[in-house]
Amino acid sequence: QVQLVESGGGLVQAGGSLRLSCAASGDIFSVNAMAWYRQAPGKQRESITTLTSGGSTNYADSVKGRFTISRDTAKNTVYLQMNILKPEDTALYYCRQDIRRRPLGPINSFWGQGIQVTVSS
Repeated sequence: QVQLVESGGGLVQAGGSLRLSCAASGDIFSVNAMAWYRQAPGKQRESITTLTSGGSTNYADSVKGRFTISRDTAKNTVYLQMNILKPEDTALYYCRQDIRRRPLGPINSFWGQGIQVTVSS
């Protein structure tokens, strides 16, 4: 089995920063792409950033220049550094890691449980 555990969320004032972490554990041979999503109340889940195994990144326009995705390959952990936070960033944040559990096995997507980020004005 594979588990993803998120941490680092909480309440912050507008203009502040938070750093989310998402650590994968269990039967892991390799991790490919990693990503962060968020879902605000009454809205659909949206992709905000992706990091490929080759190191390429992309960001939603709404977070570009403020959020940074990074990874620690040795720890199977993906991070989301969030700066200049705005009230509209308030949402439940989810990580996704695309994991191969055995050599030549399939790559499956695994999700974190979600972590709340609340930005007050």
